Amino acid sequence: MQIDHVVALMDAWQSGALQLTQSRREQMANDPLNLLAVDGHSNEQKGAGNAATWLPASKGYRCAYLARQIMVKAKYELWVTAAERDAMAHILSACPTQQTATAGAITLMPNAVGSVPSTTKAPAPTKSAAPKESTPQAVHPGSYCTPEGARGVTTKGTAMRCTLGSGESRVRRRSAG
Repeated sequence: MQIDHVVALMDAWQSGALQLTQSRREQMANDPLNLLAVDGHSNEQKGAGNAATWLPASKGYRCAYLARQIMVKAKYELWVTAAERDAMAHILSACPTQQTATAGAITLMPNAVGSVPSTTKAPAPTKSAAPKESTPQAVHPGSYCTPEGARGVTTKGTAMRCTLGSGESRVRRRSAG
């Protein structure tokens, strides 16, 4: 037996945890909602995967597993990729009675919002449509970000954009002005 992070720590980092405080990241890493006892083989197969790249082998457990991933991502204000959102919607469309414990919003990359239900049922499947613009979350100047071109606003109201500087290999948040 091994302990799996339902939202893998690397996936969490890439989907917004880098903007959390160290204390909040530790809270997420040790949150019982994000911890699950699994067999070693499954944990190794999953690695840093998310819903778009890995699902439990047991099809009967996928609904509960994805509902839990959504709750963790909502609780810690992490985002999902469009592919991850589509995989979640596809799987959850087959389980309309799936229970969730909390409500909240998940920011989808780039700049779209999907909702975790405010009731106790899992989200209804959505039609593939162009993502709606959302209000950018507060960002930190100079922090690494993804995807290139993504926008945000600091707590002081400065518009920021993810750009690649000369000689850099990773995009950072810089003033959009």
